[in-house]
Amino acid sequence: MRIAVTGSSGKLGTVVVRELRAAGHEVVGLDAVGERGAGFVQVDLTDYGQVVDALTGVGDQHEGVEAVVHLAAVPAPGIRSDVATFHNNMTVTFNVLWAAVRLGIRRIVYASSETVLGLPFDVPPPYIPVDEDYAPRPESVYSLVKTLEERLAAELVRWHPDVSITALRFSNVMVPDDYAVFPGFDADARARKWNLWGYIDARDGAQAVERALEVAAPGFDTFIIAAADTVMTRPNAELVAEVFPDVPLRGELGVNETLLSIDKARRLLGYAPRHSWRDEV
Repeated sequence: MRIAVTGSSGKLGTVVVRELRAAGHEVVGLDAVGERGAGFVQVDLTDYGQVVDALTGVGDQHEGVEAVVHLAAVPAPGIRSDVATFHNNMTVTFNVLWAAVRLGIRRIVYASSETVLGLPFDVPPPYIPVDEDYAPRPESVYSLVKTLEERLAAELVRWHPDVSITALRFSNVMVPDDYAVFPGFDADARARKWNLWGYIDARDGAQAVERALEVAAPGFDTFIIAAADTVMTRPNAELVAEVFPDVPLRGELGVNETLLSIDKARRLLGYAPRHSWRDEV
């Protein structure tokens, strides 16, 4: 496919672009910053006209795309003011999704967030492992936007039943250079309790994007995307007993298996994470 990737210069975006190209796709990166050259277009995604123009075609770069991967955003709470985060992320996502649908692009995959699950879990989750079955619980403005983006996508596919929009609720994105600090997490179970000790290797994040592009059905759906394991070597039973002793358990915890359930992504997308921090340290 010819695929536009917004946020192509970001931590996850650079890996997604690399992996999609390695898989044989033609990729056009759209971002506010990036390396000049073939396959990249500088775009202010808060400007709807620029978004439409960039997806329609840019000079000799491309003449339209078949799919959109939307990763561009202020990537976490606390980076910019709450108001700036809301205005930027909501506007950019509306512009990209609205333009794609208007232009007849029928395959859209975008970055939602694990934060909609209730992070940082100061209010404990309803059960562990968490999954997609309970309603979003945004606890920050960043997460509120992610929740509203999911609602936006759901309504767009209700209006356009032939469109496929997949929201990937990515866990904390990591690359191999990040893994050197992981052994230190064991000293304090509460230091990483904020996302149930989860993470996602960017290479597996890219795999989830490609799987969703290839197999997601028309309509809207959400998937938690995490690594198969936690960031800890301490066993899950010990961690949960210490930090979330009153939270009901739903299913087996495993020893170090992810507590951000990826069963739905495995079942419906064929997602199969291949990378672990344990192989890098």
